[in-house]
Amino acid sequence: MGGTVSEVDLTGRVAIVTGAGGGLGRSHAIALAKHGAKVLVNDLAGDGPSASEVVKEITTLGGEAVAADASVADPAGAAGLVSEALAAFGRLDVVVNNAGILRDRSFVKLTEQEFRDVLEVHLLGAFHLTKAAWPHLKEQGYGRVINTTSPAGLFGNFGQANYSAAKLGLVGFTRTLAIEGRKAGIGVNVIAPLAASKMTETILPAEALAALDPDLVSPLVVYLASEACTHTGGVFTAGGGYFGRVAVTQAPGLVLAAPTPEEIAEQWSTVTDLTGGREFDGGASEQGDWVLSQVAAPSS
Repeated sequence: MGGTVSEVDLTGRVAIVTGAGGGLGRSHAIALAKHGAKVLVNDLAGDGPSASEVVKEITTLGGEAVAADASVADPAGAAGLVSEALAAFGRLDVVVNNAGILRDRSFVKLTEQEFRDVLEVHLLGAFHLTKAAWPHLKEQGYGRVINTTSPAGLFGNFGQANYSAAKLGLVGFTRTLAIEGRKAGIGVNVIAPLAASKMTETILPAEALAALDPDLVSPLVVYLASEACTHTGGVFTAGGGYFGRVAVTQAPGLVLAAPTPEEIAEQWSTVTDLTGGREFDGGASEQGDWVLSQVAAPSS
């Protein structure tokens, strides 16, 4: 499998994929292995597909993989995945934070525990695993981290306040790690996949699920995991063969010398007009400098 003819070659690289017993995680793990990576396949043991079954699929295809049953919501479990990858393969290059759960409920019925449960797996799970992997990536001067957000996180969705909060949190997590990882050769990006899975089968109609094969998302993960990809801090949507970048932009806005609520109301269409808006790539300091420059600029 390491000899697969491809411009994107992961031969010699080692990846951890969480939530990889089925769905998107399984597709990611197999795709990474097909492009030469050695893969630690992580998932919790349960009634559905298991990490061990995915390992068998990979080894049948000629690849190398090991299974690990641990919860990334547990710091020790997440750290153990890094230790197992290093023990099995001698290095670690790629972290794919894919594991997740749902506790869907309208906000009025949502409990604090249901909110915490979702954050623990999605957001803190990504934190725990990446935190354990980061020193190894930094020391070797190379690494790739792929986090998983969601259209619900980017745009909102009824009954998913907990899930949306966790998923948009992963965007902020990604953006900051991309800034901190640049000098160390660590690329960090986040994908918003739309695919048929246990997490979407109760949300999407059958005809949509039929067109949203998880295998159509994984090529993006392989590219982001590779040395060929130098983009960092990006947010990308993927589903049904579609790929696109999502960006946060700030409107040109306007400057009011002595603003009042009434003036803001009167100028609301200008405040909200994104025409000619700007995307910032250097963090909050760049945005702050830009705002100050607008304030200091003479009025037109």
